[in-house]
Amino acid sequence: MNISPFLSVNQSCDETLQWAKGQLLQANFRFVQTFDLHAARAGLHDCSCPNHGTNACDCQMVILLVYGKNAEPATLFLHGNDGQTWLSIADSPRQKADVKLQVSIRQALEGKATASLSWIE
Repeated sequence: MNISPFLSVNQSCDETLQWAKGQLLQANFRFVQTFDLHAARAGLHDCSCPNHGTNACDCQMVILLVYGKNAEPATLFLHGNDGQTWLSIADSPRQKADVKLQVSIRQALEGKATASLSWIE
């Protein structure tokens, strides 16, 4: 699976997630959150971070299925650590979202990133 970031944001993953959800709603997308790394790690004991080597780290990954007009969603990944978040859309033969949907999602997020992320700071 190819997961290449199309947007990098100088904010935590949790802050970027709230912003991204707002932008997707404004662009009339529907979405379902299917994974949250913090929630997945909550039940595990002695699960240290491979990047930081400790239990207390800020690594986070969230996965959203984003729906446009068609039934097939695009898979949007938000991955962050150390106050930086990267957004990517899955691109694999098994998860091949409509190219128009991918472009529309990117436009909804990239086009507003510079102007609207100032509210987080």
